[in-house]
Amino acid sequence: MTDRPTDPARGYGTTARVLHWLVAALIVPMIGVGLLMVRPGLERPLGDALYLFHKNVGSLLIVLVALRLVWRLTHPPAPLPAAMPAWRRRAAGLSHGALYALMVVMPLSGYVRVRAGGFPIEALDAMGLPALIPRSKALADAASSLHQAAGWALIAVVVLHVGAAAHHALIRRDGIWRRIWPPRAR
Repeated sequence: MTDRPTDPARGYGTTARVLHWLVAALIVPMIGVGLLMVRPGLERPLGDALYLFHKNVGSLLIVLVALRLVWRLTHPPAPLPAAMPAWRRRAAGLSHGALYALMVVMPLSGYVRVRAGGFPIEALDAMGLPALIPRSKALADAASSLHQAAGWALIAVVVLHVGAAAHHALIRRDGIWRRIWPPRAR
């Protein structure tokens, strides 16, 4: 993949921006579907469709998040402005670290939960990919607990992330949000 160089004035490059918004566009509905599909009394056809969506999009997210991590490690973002207080730079680093960690934990724990529970992941099965996790109720239960706890943490960190972006865009008006926003046409 080629990408425009990243500099402080332009922010993230095209590939990083595309991966950011693609992952965000998948994570937001995954959170909603995840919360809805576990509701008691949900009718079976709807529940089955939601689980099907959640499992298969989760598998896609494993790949996209891996690409995003590799890209981030090989193409570091432009530094935050030197005028930004050190505590804000640290907070941004910690929140981004938490987001990346949760973006890894969520799909992997979901995968382990499903496979250890003996359930299919239709998209992966259709490609002939083997289940990499042995069937185990204890492992499925542990992965389920981790997935649920990490899900609540992800919701909190996403709300914090969006809130911080809104704060920079609407209150501080310091241009920080433009680092990841698609560039304006010239």
